[in-house]
Amino acid sequence: MPRNSLVITTKIHIMALDGIVNVNSLFTLGLFLGLAYPAPDPATTLIGDPSCFASSAVAEDLVTFHVYSFSAFLFSSLVALAIKQAIKIEDKDDDFVVTEAELGGGGLVHVNMVALRVGTLVSGFGSVLGCGFLMMALVQLVQMKLGVLSCGSFYTFAAIGPLVTLVPLALLIYVFLMLYSFIR
Repeated sequence: MPRNSLVITTKIHIMALDGIVNVNSLFTLGLFLGLAYPAPDPATTLIGDPSCFASSAVAEDLVTFHVYSFSAFLFSSLVALAIKQAIKIEDKDDDFVVTEAELGGGGLVHVNMVALRVGTLVSGFGSVLGCGFLMMALVQLVQMKLGVLSCGSFYTFAAIGPLVTLVPLALLIYVFLMLYSFIR
């Protein structure tokens, strides 16, 4: 394997890892705010028909999806931070570029580009899973506030429609771009 493919890392890897950690942190903050939000009682919801109130199963799913989402974001962030730390260990002058000169001539310790790409890919997929679970948690929250989907409320569908359309579309674009960068 050529030496350059194992040795050179760039600032773009650090920026990508920082981006993953920052986005995960924002979503995690949102998760905690969502969990701190009290379950609505019938007097404070926007539901007129008592048969449209969400059951306790919807509330249980809300908490479950929050926990799954938090776990995925935490996994993704920890992987990204571990990769970033591995790069920093090899970077002697803290400019986030590991050169052959910094590593020296004998006994090189290489930053393995395959491991870097796979780790970044795994971290990205953790973020995708976290976003998917967060979207499902938001669907449950909407059902608790505006009525269950089975009631056919226009407001429920108007709130959930863009959520289940735009988020998967954005995640699909993210996955394709991530895979494209993986093979480049």
